[in-house]
Amino acid sequence: MSIPGSNKNWILAIRPKTLPAAAGPVLIGFALAYREGLHHLPSVILAALVALLIQAGTNMVNDYSDFKKGTDTESRVGPVRVTQAGLITPGNMKRGMFVVLFLIIILSIPLVLRGGFPILIVGVLSIISGIIYTAGPFPLGYNGLGDIFVLIFFGPVAVAGTFYVQTLELNLNSLLSGLGPGLLSVAILCINNLRDHDDDMVAGKNTLIVKLGKKFGRIEYILSIVFASLIPILLFCLGEKINYSVFVILILIPAIKPFRIILKGGKGEVMNEMLGYTGKILFIYSIIFSLGWQFTV
Repeated sequence: MSIPGSNKNWILAIRPKTLPAAAGPVLIGFALAYREGLHHLPSVILAALVALLIQAGTNMVNDYSDFKKGTDTESRVGPVRVTQAGLITPGNMKRGMFVVLFLIIILSIPLVLRGGFPILIVGVLSIISGIIYTAGPFPLGYNGLGDIFVLIFFGPVAVAGTFYVQTLELNLNSLLSGLGPGLLSVAILCINNLRDHDDDMVAGKNTLIVKLGKKFGRIEYILSIVFASLIPILLFCLGEKINYSVFVILILIPAIKPFRIILKGGKGEVMNEMLGYTGKILFIYSIIFSLGWQFTV
């Protein structure tokens, strides 16, 4: 199936800088199952592909919906939105969204056959939430609920779901471990919403940062990263053996750079750079946590 539009434009539409938010939790879910000796690599590969497609599809819905609602205009300072820029027509974007949805359904079938009803529910809710994030009569992102959605679905749901489809079990560690990537995904959203604050306010997109102000957004960004770095300590306090995942606290070193920039009121292109930078912090966190989880100090 071929949809008109250059490959470069479709890559812009899926927003590659945000994809670590989908890949990181799957990696952590795999690491948790691997230490238990219950990992199932085919399921992990499929889960990763589905997660990436859901993230890409959500971004495409966002691109299309923000254009239709008039939120994305020529004045925006963020990365190019392909529908607004005329690089992909609204009709072709809708076709692309349906192709992504079709691929998600096809790749999810083996996961549902393995994990049963719980995985079916998680998959359906993830797809629906991705759509209503910016579309529908009550879009989450337009009503200050985007942060909660991101925390839940890119955190505990993604990690615990990946763990469950391998082990067919659910435990507290998989849910709490998901808070790390969930909080870091919230940090990515914070950068996006801080950058777009003025345009969102004009367009009536009432993100949490529009509702509570830029100062709140800066604090939210910093605390999201700090709290994420402390998740292994939380797990230890709740009875988990201390292990090398505690070294995720090292993400606070590269985080100094975006902390300084947002506290100084960074705008425009520098915030676009910090968006990708925060995505890299999330992926580094996921690698350190996953490797560290295998070894007790």
